[in-house]
Amino acid sequence: MKRPLKTLGTATLLASALFLAGCGGEGGANDGAAGGDGPIKVGISQLMDIDALNATREGFIKGMTENGYVEGEDIEYDYQNAQGDQATATQIAAGFATSDLDLVLAIATPAAQTVAQAVGNIPVVFSAVTEPVEAGIVESWDAPGANITGTSNLGPVEDQIGLVKELAPDAKTIGVVYSSGEVNSQVQVDLAREAAEKLGMELKEASVASTAEVQQAAQSLDVDAFYVPTDSHVVSAIDSVVEAAETQQVPLVVGDSATVKAGGAATYGLDYEQLGYQTALMAIKILEGEDPATMPVEKQTESLLVVNKGAAERMGVTVPQELLDTADTVIE
Repeated sequence: MKRPLKTLGTATLLASALFLAGCGGEGGANDGAAGGDGPIKVGISQLMDIDALNATREGFIKGMTENGYVEGEDIEYDYQNAQGDQATATQIAAGFATSDLDLVLAIATPAAQTVAQAVGNIPVVFSAVTEPVEAGIVESWDAPGANITGTSNLGPVEDQIGLVKELAPDAKTIGVVYSSGEVNSQVQVDLAREAAEKLGMELKEASVASTAEVQQAAQSLDVDAFYVPTDSHVVSAIDSVVEAAETQQVPLVVGDSATVKAGGAATYGLDYEQLGYQTALMAIKILEGEDPATMPVEKQTESLLVVNKGAAERMGVTVPQELLDTADTVIE
């Protein structure tokens, strides 16, 4: 399979060859270019190793494979994981900027921010980025404006907060643990505060600067329920928030389905594998010639109600039967 972005037409190749021959130039017409008949080369920068981001990557590769880009034949991946370290994410982005790549995939907001800053000469798609405009990654949702576009994982925060009232009708306070340095987290916290106020509840915040602070932050909150948004650093230490919820015997509502499987009580969340697949379809359009600058950032239009009945019971919460009956997935 030829690289759609890089391959020159026959007439152009012939004209270039004749020009070089006439000028006595050395080397072929494509010297120094990444084009040719070899596999497409895609660099993947992933912020850390958590279920939601892994599912995003797997969904992307699945989408590419099922649409004609088979790994080892038509496409090669250079997968690098920053393991939650921003300095490493910056190094990965810098390395990709000088590599012979046809496309870069950035998974999660901090990874996308570093790639957007470093990589200007290669098309970029991002995924699992909550608010790409606020994060400074694109100019607007409808017209990203540069070499980058992708998919957002902004979920239905208002519906998620509404789950608190269904699981704990008498709840007056919700404790939220989030990373102070992540723009995407602050956006969700602001939405959560508005939603809580509409339901007559108060949002109590505990921000952290690193994963190591999550346990202490969760334990500092004396509340009627907990909420954790799609915050990679907090989710990577979700066991600490689960422990606090179980100790206080209150529900923990989370921002994505993978975190429900890891111990949260419930969510209206996205299918991250499908999000990655959706991102792959955008990547294919770019590889076939579309300009990312004019491709709107996409979101999923549907969310899934996922309930972890066993986790809820360990938190002292009885899940209403109506919620179980309408759930897309119930984990016993």
